[in-house]
Amino acid sequence: MSKDRRFRLSLTFLAIFAAGIIWVVGSGEATPRRQTAWAQDGGTPAGQDFGNRRMRRETLYKYTKLMNDISYRIQSNYMDTVDTKSMTYAGIRGMLDVLDPFSVLLERQSYDRLMESTEGKYEGLGMQIDLREDTVTIVAPIEGTPAERVGLHAGDRIIAIDGKQAVGMSTEDAAKLMRGSAGTSVTLTIKRAGLIEPLDYEVERAMIELKSVPFYGMADETNHIGYLRLNKFSQSTNDELHEALTELDNMGATSLIFDLRSNGGGLLDQAVKVSSLFLDNDRLVVYTQGRDPESQRKYFSSNKPMFDKGPLVVLVDGGTASASEIVSGAIQDWDRGIIVGNTTFGKGLVQQIFQLPESDDVALKLTTARYYVPSGRSIQKPSRSTKHPEVDDNGDLVETGPDVDDIFYTNGGRKVYGGGGIVPDVHIEAPTWTPLEINLWRQAKFFNFAVHYTTIHTDIGRDFEVTDQVLNDFEDFLQDQDFEYETETQVQLEKIREQLKDDPEREAIYAKSLASVEGLVDQEKKLELTESEDFLRREIKRSILSQLFGQRGFYEGVVLRDDEYVKRAIEILTQKDEYSRLLATKDPDKG
Repeated sequence: MSKDRRFRLSLTFLAIFAAGIIWVVGSGEATPRRQTAWAQDGGTPAGQDFGNRRMRRETLYKYTKLMNDISYRIQSNYMDTVDTKSMTYAGIRGMLDVLDPFSVLLERQSYDRLMESTEGKYEGLGMQIDLREDTVTIVAPIEGTPAERVGLHAGDRIIAIDGKQAVGMSTEDAAKLMRGSAGTSVTLTIKRAGLIEPLDYEVERAMIELKSVPFYGMADETNHIGYLRLNKFSQSTNDELHEALTELDNMGATSLIFDLRSNGGGLLDQAVKVSSLFLDNDRLVVYTQGRDPESQRKYFSSNKPMFDKGPLVVLVDGGTASASEIVSGAIQDWDRGIIVGNTTFGKGLVQQIFQLPESDDVALKLTTARYYVPSGRSIQKPSRSTKHPEVDDNGDLVETGPDVDDIFYTNGGRKVYGGGGIVPDVHIEAPTWTPLEINLWRQAKFFNFAVHYTTIHTDIGRDFEVTDQVLNDFEDFLQDQDFEYETETQVQLEKIREQLKDDPEREAIYAKSLASVEGLVDQEKKLELTESEDFLRREIKRSILSQLFGQRGFYEGVVLRDDEYVKRAIEILTQKDEYSRLLATKDPDKG
């Protein structure tokens, strides 16, 4: 029997054996919703609405009185002295806990950080976070920051910060622990979907530059295809995009790849302004709807667009959220361009900041409405609408995909789906990382190798490619660094041994088989190294070009040449028939 066949059979045995010891059961249901066409206004009869409001007022008065009564009795009769401020804030947080994840009490420091996120700089790790279930979750690491360099991912759940339990912690408290002076470090313990064991990342804080447009340039000069990367929506976004689009026009770009991947969103007014750059004047971009039918607000494109005619492809992924979902949804619904990538994050709730006159120390961030794109689709995914959504037996969030029964139509009659997030017109399989790849990033081996390699080789140009010799140098570097990691087989073996340790008879029965599998771990690691060769070449190239030439070197040398999403976008834009076909695919029932 060949070594490879023996290795595969051993893994099969391990999987069957593990399944016999550990049973995992999970389920989830998607609630069917109505079929919907282009958004229409609606309302509630005036008399009925008046009655509902009166009932709400009477109920609020009743329970506010109850809360005041309880507070008074605690202050008057509790056995120890009670801090009124702490008790009041705890009561407020308790009220907010039954709402969505984004309705929170902002203390002064948290409020200042929220304002800071739309302008200026700050010292920290460089990532956008939200509360998912009861755990702070990374929406998107910001490009060029410590969080992105060590390999933190959108969707990673932070379960500990410097050893302090983070499950149940608010985003404000988590951010407070992660912020700090540039040059200091913090250790994050991460739970990543699909992996059994948590991961520890030591991340060095830095000064974070909040720039909206990190790069623009020509993706394909022969076919006049421009590329424009937007990583956030801040107060300067519209101005930065104006400058970038003007320069791309001067470069001769007649079609455009607009990259919104891992863009966690930002300011609503900037989302409307960005959409206005691509849509005809006076087009509906987004509308918000709260509980009151009269609360609906509509936002339209304005001013003369800068790029409203040439072919357009928008790149999205699971980290595309909020304002970037508004832009991609408006472009899709008006048939202005093709959306390529993965279903977006699904963050479509409107928050308002209420200054509280009773206190200068706190403000209330409250969700008041939902975002809807022009076709009538809600951006918000149901799983993100509560602080305590459904999770599976591994602790991972039970996600819902596109709802095939929740049908909407673009302006041109193309069928699109609800269920939260923006579903792309052209789907690309999202990359998955092996334990080897995760640990190389987590332990900053690519970054460290780039520092080491560029110190020795001082004549590297922008046309640098990873040869077999460079790959060998990297493997030698890993050996010198005593790089170690656990494969999935090792993790499973340890769990099985733990299950058997209190049962000596069974442990003896399986000892030989387990030892046989354990003996194949080194072979498994060599196989993983071979199977990850393309990944290794790409990440080595990325790190070395970034080290020498900054983000521009990375975009020009890696993204525009090797990125699968960009390659597919160029393919669509150079094949005019395919671009036209994708935009003209109408549902037969819509004529």
